[in-house]
Amino acid sequence: MKAKSPNAIDVYVGGRVRLRRKVLGLSQGSLAEALGITFQQIQKYEKGANRIGASRLQRIAEILCVPVGFFFENDAAVSADIDARRETNEVALFITSKEGLALSKAFLAIEDANIRQKLLALTRSLGSTSVVENDGDGSNQVETT
Repeated sequence: MKAKSPNAIDVYVGGRVRLRRKVLGLSQGSLAEALGITFQQIQKYEKGANRIGASRLQRIAEILCVPVGFFFENDAAVSADIDARRETNEVALFITSKEGLALSKAFLAIEDANIRQKLLALTRSLGSTSVVENDGDGSNQVETT
C-alpha cells in the first residue's frame, strides 16, 4: 500500500509554524511542552505529515504571538496553487537555518539604511560569482555565472 503524501497546505502551514518558532528562538521541545504534546508531534506538524486542528493552531498562534492568519499568509498574491510557492518555501528554509537566522538578525541590527543597501548590493554581486580560482601566480580570477 502506497504511503499518503502530505497535503500541500498542511506542509505550508507547518513551514510557517517552523519559521515563526525559529525566529523566536524556540526549540521544538519548548513549543511541545507549552502545548502539552511531544516534540515528535511538532516535527510532524512542521513537515505537514500531521494536520493541525483549529483549536491547536489557535493555541500555537498564541504561544508564537501571531494571529492565526499568519500561518496562511504569503507575500505573493493568494493562490489556490500552493505548489507555486516553492520559492517562498526555499526562502523560508533559508531563514529558518542557523546561518539564515543569524544573517537576518545581523542585517536588521544595521541601523543605517545606506549601509544595508550597500550590503545588499555586495551580496547580490557575490551571488553572481560561482568560482574563485587561483592561477598559481598568486592572483585570483573570478569566474562569473
